[in-house]
Amino acid sequence: MPILKSSKKDVRRIKRRTARNKQVISRIKNLMKNIRRAKPEEAKKLLPFVYSAIDKAVKNGVLKKGTAKRYKSRAALRANKK
Repeated sequence: MPILKSSKKDVRRIKRRTARNKQVISRIKNLMKNIRRAKPEEAKKLLPFVYSAIDKAVKNGVLKKGTAKRYKSRAALRANKK
C-alpha cells in the first residue's frame, strides 16, 4: 500500500494508463481478427486501418517498434493470403 501522496497518485495514474493501453491493444486485435475473417477485397481495404492503429500505438508507447512490425507483417500476410 502506498504511503506517500505522490505514490498514491502514481497508483491512480497507472490504473488509467493500463485501462487505456488495454483498449488500444484490444482494438488492434479486433482489427486483426476482422482481416482474418474478411474476404480478400475487404481485407485489403481494412489494412490501412490496422496500420494506422498500430502506428498510433507505437507513437503513444503502447507497443514497441518490433512488436508493431510483427503485427503489420502478419496483417499484410493475412490480407494477401486469401
